[in-house]
Amino acid sequence: MFTGDRSGDWLYDALYGYGFASQPTSTHRADGLRLVDAYVTAAARCAPPQNRPTRDEFRSCQPFLVRELELLRSVRVVIALGRVALDAYLAASAVRGAVRPVPRPSFAHAAACALGDVTLIPSYHPSQRNTFTGLLTRPMFHEVFARARRVLDGLP
Repeated sequence: MFTGDRSGDWLYDALYGYGFASQPTSTHRADGLRLVDAYVTAAARCAPPQNRPTRDEFRSCQPFLVRELELLRSVRVVIALGRVALDAYLAASAVRGAVRPVPRPSFAHAAACALGDVTLIPSYHPSQRNTFTGLLTRPMFHEVFARARRVLDGLP
């Protein structure tokens, strides 16, 4: 996912910068990229019309996300790229039986919150709309991954 598009350029550069990827770019499936202590997934599995998944598409894809979370047994940090990702992660976690946090975490860029053993860090999605308008800058995006690295390394 994200391979070969501008969002991926931002994502893989940040992953690489904080030790989560073997290289700063990914242009195609066999380009040699290896993720290190990281996994990239999505709440919707297809490119819908106008790039806006419907509620039905999210519902149809949710079992895949739930299953992935079940298989990933040692997750300590989740970076949710956008409000949609935050909502999808919280919904999938609830399906898995996780206690729903009260109050429910609201979306705020880089506002980490502890959910049991997992630190959830929301980020603006690195879409062209967000990056071209300056809503998300590279330093802002990199801070999210720096924070994830600090959590994993046991630093404040």
